[in-house]
Amino acid sequence: MLTVLCYQKCSTCRKALKWLEEHKIAYVERPIREKNPSKEELDEWSRKSGLPLKKFFNTSGNLYKELKMKEKLPAMTREEQLSALAGDGMLVKRPLLVGEDFIVLGFKEEEWAKMLL
Repeated sequence: MLTVLCYQKCSTCRKALKWLEEHKIAYVERPIREKNPSKEELDEWSRKSGLPLKKFFNTSGNLYKELKMKEKLPAMTREEQLSALAGDGMLVKRPLLVGEDFIVLGFKEEEWAKMLL
């Protein structure tokens, strides 16, 4: 079963969920703010995706900017990055699509279609 971590007020998340509905793809919605990912989940997803952990940060989010993560991130260890991401779901890029053998960050229709259709 697919899991989509998203934020209800995020227009991109709403667009992604609508796309899934239109294509009749079953999924479980997980509110990223209320049920933020754990360090273990983030570590696993980063490794499974092959993406560096820094790609999991929501660089356009207000919290990212308020915490000045752009300046801090380059000096942070992997463990510190995991702790920051797990500490507040609003730091995590969304939507985050978690499949059995893949992870997709953000919503690009072509990319989701390639993985799901």
